[in-house]
Order: sequence, then C-alpha cells, then structure tokens
Amino acid sequence: MSFLSKSLSRVKPSPTIAVSTMAAELKAAGRDVIGLGAGEPDFDTPENIKAAGAKAIADGKTKYTAPDGIIELKRAICEKFERENNLTYTTDQVSVGTGGKQILYNALVATMNPGDEVIIPAPYWVSYPDMVLLAGGTPVIAEASLQTGFKLTADQLEAAITPKTKWLIFNSPSNPTGAGYSREELKELTDVLLRHPHVWVMTDDMYEHLAYGDFKFCTPAEVEPKLYDRTLTCNGVSKAYSMTGWRIGYAAGPKELIGAMRKIQSQSTSNPSSISQWAAVEALNGPQDFLKTNNEMFVRRRDLVVSMLNDAEGIVCPTPDGAFYVYPSVAECIGKTSAKGVKIENDEVFATALLEEKGVAVVFGAAFGLSPNFRVSYATSDEALKEACSRIQDFCAELK
Repeated sequence: MSFLSKSLSRVKPSPTIAVSTMAAELKAAGRDVIGLGAGEPDFDTPENIKAAGAKAIADGKTKYTAPDGIIELKRAICEKFERENNLTYTTDQVSVGTGGKQILYNALVATMNPGDEVIIPAPYWVSYPDMVLLAGGTPVIAEASLQTGFKLTADQLEAAITPKTKWLIFNSPSNPTGAGYSREELKELTDVLLRHPHVWVMTDDMYEHLAYGDFKFCTPAEVEPKLYDRTLTCNGVSKAYSMTGWRIGYAAGPKELIGAMRKIQSQSTSNPSSISQWAAVEALNGPQDFLKTNNEMFVRRRDLVVSMLNDAEGIVCPTPDGAFYVYPSVAECIGKTSAKGVKIENDEVFATALLEEKGVAVVFGAAFGLSPNFRVSYATSDEALKEACSRIQDFCAELK
C-alpha cells in the first residue's frame, strides 16, 4: 500500500514543464531542437529592477519579512491597482506570494470544501484544474471554441453554474490562446455573475500589460464594481517585467479571504524572497516605458508566427489579442500519416511526431483542455521562430 496521499493520484505533472524538459534532454543529447514550449519572455529583467534587488542585498534586507509581503510592496500594489485598474484597496486587502501560482493555490485551499465546484473556461492554463483538485474541489470545464475566439459566452457561463459553484477562474489575455475579452464581452459575463451571488471570481491578470493593437485590457471588478466584494484580483511581475525566476505574485480582495490566505502562507512557505520583494517594488513604481518596446517586438513575432503557420497545410491559426502564445488548430491533420509513418491520431501524437521528426517542441492542446490544437510560445528570437515555423510547414506538407 502506498504511503502517498490519495489526492496526489488526482493530479498530473505540468505538461508544459514536461515538454521543456524533453526538449532540453534532446538538446543535451546533441539533437537540433527548437523549444517553443516555455511560458516566459526571453527578455532580461530591466536593469533598474535588477539594481533594486542588488541594493536590497547590499542594504542587508535579507531577513524574514511579514508572511505575505512587506508593507512597501503592498503599498506599491495598491497604487498600481488604483492607477491602472481603477480599483481601490488597502494594504490589509493585499497578499504577496511566491509567484502567481501560489496566490491562486492559497485562495483555493482557503475556500474549497468537498463538493465545491470551480468553473474553468477551456482552453485553460494547465495548472488550474489540478490546483482545484488538490484543494479538494471539483473542476467544471466550460469549453470555448475557435468559433467564439476561444472565449466563454454568457450562455455557456450560465449553463455551467450550479448551486455548488464557488469560483469562476477568469484569465484574459489567456494562456494558452492569447484571447482577450473586450469590456463589452466581459460585461456580458459579469451580468451573469450578478444573477448568482454565491459565485466568486478569481482573475488571473498576469498578461495584463501584454495587450496588442486595439485590444484594451480590463478586469472584472473594474467592469462591474458590484462584484468587488467577491472578486480576488490576481496578478504578478513575472511576464510583463521578465521576472519569472524572481517568483512574486500578488492579489487583492476581501479582508477575510486575504486573512485566510495569510494564515495558510504563514504555515507553509511563509514570506516570498525579501530580495525579490524589493525588486518588485521597483518594478511597479519605476519606469514602465520598456513595456511598449517589448510589446512592439511581441507583435512582430506574433504576426510572423501567425502568417507562417497559416501557410502550413492543414493548420488554422487565429491572431491573438495578447500574451505571447498562439493556439492553432490541426483538425485537418488528424488521421494523416507523417513522413516516418506515424498516424496522427490526436494533437498529442502530432506534437510528439513534430518533435521527433523535425526537432520542434510545442505543447499539445489536450493539456489545455481543447483539441485538436497545439500551443506555440513566440517569446523567443525571430530567427528561431522562422526556422521553427518553416519546419512545421515541412512537417505538415509531408503528411499523407
């Protein structure tokens, strides 16, 4: 009899990490592999932020802090929400964690009871359902589609809500699709939520600043102030500020919920890195001009990838509104056979054959709850993207 927890059998390792690991192993073995699976910018952390971290070390700010963040960072977060999202919070409504993932997990552990349901629109970030399961809840997958731009409709949300629903997890712009909800589309969803006062909203706004063209980011409590008291607005510095390894996420919401999250964190990890916290203060308070420069590069890469993938036989690739992912459909490739005789039965087989035959690592769509698709991260160099997309074109052209 295994001594491991039974709840562990309900979850699976992260497929995105598995793809990156496989690509690294093949590279180490001498294979020519282009990895398009990593969900992090290839830009370096801005110099002023790195300098703030170095200064924190030099100034001896290397001790324990309050379990859920220093007051200076909480103030910076409150100012950010006021400045950018028209949301007013006090510092006792703010929680700082070791990355956005811990913030989401703490909130779920603090609120879930057996039988509670969490609505998760698909395609979804791979960790959402497993975090719900680990917290003892039940994921309810509400499947969007290519036809709706990978966005949940009001009717679909209404149909997914039951008396057991506790949370809706809402992510815009989305990982894995890059789809972003306009204010009008979001208002349709918040109107549904107003009719169901027992349903809380957990936002994942990590890609807020990675918004392109005419798309304007907005968050649920901003669009519908009546949801303020049952919304946990989550964000972090990982993506926009190229600080994935610094591990700082944060959230603001009702004091009772934040207090419960603080209690969990105080008895698990305790405080995030003190050095990272001071760097995050500078990230939020310091110059923001680099965001425009980075976004211009991301738009160029996005347009390159969308164009080249749509030129691949059997692939349909919509243009995303934000983040740094595309989520093309390979429906027309299913049932065909690769040059090396592999029958493409589903998107996981497609991604595996693509890696083995052409040395391009992508993440298969089933990992995100919607098939047949795959996710490409275009947070890498133009040269790598051109070569990878050229190989994908060759792979598809060889399918019979």
